[in-house]
Amino acid sequence: MSEQSERLARGEWYLDDEELQDRRRRCWRLLDSYNATGADDDAERARLLTTMLGSVGDGVVVMPRFQCSYGSNIDLGEGVFVNRGGFLMDDAPIHLGAHTRVGPGAQLMTALHPVDDHQRRREGWERALPITIGENVWLGANVVVGAGVSIGDDTVVGAGSVVLEDLPGRVVAAGAPARVVRSTAPGGA
Repeated sequence: MSEQSERLARGEWYLDDEELQDRRRRCWRLLDSYNATGADDDAERARLLTTMLGSVGDGVVVMPRFQCSYGSNIDLGEGVFVNRGGFLMDDAPIHLGAHTRVGPGAQLMTALHPVDDHQRRREGWERALPITIGENVWLGANVVVGAGVSIGDDTVVGAGSVVLEDLPGRVVAAGAPARVVRSTAPGGA
């Protein structure tokens, strides 16, 4: 493993290198095949998904056109559904809990770039933080989830929302940035 790959895996600032580029190209070749698979060829899509991703639970459905960076950093629990146009930028681990539903055009983005250090940004430094989505979560169409965010079980995020901070379980959140609108817990407001 290259020094930059090790830095990426530890969540440290890193620069892109040939090994990381090769890993992404391997994933992109699998994505090309996955997204070109015939509408009736569920077995081949399942095989490609299992080859590409870190883990895939029973009953997972990922609709083409699907995109990701490495694939190997993605874990999908049982019964996860990812609608068309999903982009999981898995520079860091992304975990979707069982029975989570991801709306069309949703983006889960683990990468960060320097904000105040203009020179390091120009040089291409970046780092990545994991995203953890609980069980039975619903992310509406075109939701964006930022690096390092966790979303608790049974939470619903409204279409077009931008989630930049953790959300607890059993709430409805919406907006840009997303804010809790109400609780869905028994006896919640």
